[in-house]
Amino acid sequence: MNWFDWLPLAILMTSFMAATIIFMLPEQRHILRSTVNLGAACIKLILIVFLIQVVLKQQYPEIRLEVLPGLDLILRADSLAILFAGLSSVLWLFTTLYAIGYLENSPNRSRFFGYFSLCVASTMGISLAGNLFTFLIFYELLTLSTYPLVVHRGNAASIKAGRTYLIYTLSGGVVLLLGVASLYALGGDIAFGDIERTAALVGTWPELMTIIFILLIAGLGVKAAIFPFHGWLPTAMVAPAPVSALLHAVAVVKAGAFGIVRVVYDIYGIELSWQQGFLFPIAVLASFTILYGSWRALQQSDIKKRLAYSTVSQVSYILLGISIFGPLGTIGGLVHLLHQGLMKVTLFFCAGNFAETLGIHKIHELDGVGKRLPLTSAAFTVGALGMIGLPPVAGFISKWYLGMGALEANMEWVIFVLIGSSLLNAAYFLPVLKRIWFNPQQGQWPLEVINNNRDAIPLLLIPALVTASLSIAAGLFASSILSPLGWAELITLREYLR
Repeated sequence: MNWFDWLPLAILMTSFMAATIIFMLPEQRHILRSTVNLGAACIKLILIVFLIQVVLKQQYPEIRLEVLPGLDLILRADSLAILFAGLSSVLWLFTTLYAIGYLENSPNRSRFFGYFSLCVASTMGISLAGNLFTFLIFYELLTLSTYPLVVHRGNAASIKAGRTYLIYTLSGGVVLLLGVASLYALGGDIAFGDIERTAALVGTWPELMTIIFILLIAGLGVKAAIFPFHGWLPTAMVAPAPVSALLHAVAVVKAGAFGIVRVVYDIYGIELSWQQGFLFPIAVLASFTILYGSWRALQQSDIKKRLAYSTVSQVSYILLGISIFGPLGTIGGLVHLLHQGLMKVTLFFCAGNFAETLGIHKIHELDGVGKRLPLTSAAFTVGALGMIGLPPVAGFISKWYLGMGALEANMEWVIFVLIGSSLLNAAYFLPVLKRIWFNPQQGQWPLEVINNNRDAIPLLLIPALVTASLSIAAGLFASSILSPLGWAELITLREYLR
């Protein structure tokens, strides 16, 4: 075993150890708790950088633990694992910094940050899982560790949202478990990438393997917020802003989308999925979700709920990309996994800044806020324009490749989906930007007297500015090999030359 084979386990244990320490800390030890949080996030990011260097040399660290005869817990780092783990580690650093500022002087911070670190560990486990069994373990751990964050405020609305969240996600987990167990019963423990074994199973039991595919996609589709399994996501917006960022940009919905990518590419294989007719239904469902989510976003007056329905729409771009049979569509879907994370976390950071600094929660309250919170408003503008798909923000790159992929695959109807969704994106974001920058202030904001700062406090403002800058940089420097686009091209090359 090489030294780098231990890197996936070290990345995982960094967050588990941080969670253990934080749970044991007294509530008043906020400086030590913050140090542990940020220290673990930085160490994890450094380990990810080492892992990237190893994977670029086409070496894939792997560690196995036999749970039962013929069933292993596998942690493995390949290029697709790095895509998700890299996104999560970068965004988690800034989300942690943001959460420290957001929850200053709040009760139960040790509990919050303990579960926060467990969410990090769960997401890393999902990223680095080498088979469906390992993926399932961490996928369910993510559900359980996220629930206390959704209900953190402890009021009636939070408890109700947490109940809805559990009903949806645990039900999806049961369906996923049924699919994983059925696949194991037919073919044993199938590691990610062992698509030849799956192809043999499809040849022997085509109907059963089709049913298993449906079970896997349906179970994962709940967290990915595919219609009609999206209802938990807008409801969960009663959670604090760092949790909303966690749900939308870093962990939960991305875990579902990432799982579907794994099933299509590393369990069934893209060519077999296309030949069996699995991809077209995903494309249709993703397209409907894209348009439906955008339409529902247009109807929301609450800022976070508008952003929530925007997420319902935007995450399905990832699924649309992988259902377009061809390299360009794959690149568009995979790169949007990263781009959407950067842009959406920026928007939720800014929504939290509006709420914490001025008490703004509704869209009509944003009139004139650009003069009062200029930097937060500028970051929000970057995220919004990126979601619409305007250059040079990263969202333009995603939509361009999705459109080119649709033409490459002779799926011209996808172009109309992309145009329609972009028009709807503009319809629900541009009026907000008009209110922020051009409308005069109406009356006084609820917290105007209390907060006299020119903008949000640094711990809330800096993360938003950094992620907004990264959203622009991902578009401007897309040609770099280490950009999100460059990494997505590397993964796609691997998939289509397999």
